[in-house]
Amino acid sequence: MQKFRKLYTFICLIFAFSGARSQANTIDAQKTATVQVDSSDNTPAKPVAGKAIKFGTASFYANNFEGRKTATGEIFRHAYYTAASNFFKLNMWVRVTNLLNGKSAIVRINDRMAPSMASKGRVIDLTHVVAEELKIISRGIAKVKVEVVPSGTQY
Repeated sequence: MQKFRKLYTFICLIFAFSGARSQANTIDAQKTATVQVDSSDNTPAKPVAGKAIKFGTASFYANNFEGRKTATGEIFRHAYYTAASNFFKLNMWVRVTNLLNGKSAIVRINDRMAPSMASKGRVIDLTHVVAEELKIISRGIAKVKVEVVPSGTQY
């Protein structure tokens, strides 16, 4: 039974990830408002007409970062809807979508990740409140789509 559960989870993950990829790839060719950047390289996502998308892995901050200063100079709190990324500009708003379950949250980039995280495929590091909302606490990491949204966008 354990083998079937693991196999089922693996298949669901593949379908969820491939579905999001195919959905992103079927956008009408005449719409240039979105650019998809492969997460295997370390180049920043560049907005085209105000929007950029990055696929990769999300993780969440360790507890010992609570109270430290972020790259923007503010104090880090796990209760805030903020995140760290080396692929998006500071103070940029992004929607993070868990590709396994479709849950999403909008966060503000206020910190940078360690450079070694990109080599592991990480595109964003979330606070605990966001990780709980996206249901990635138990797994520790999740495949995500991160897309730029206009400032003030809700849900």
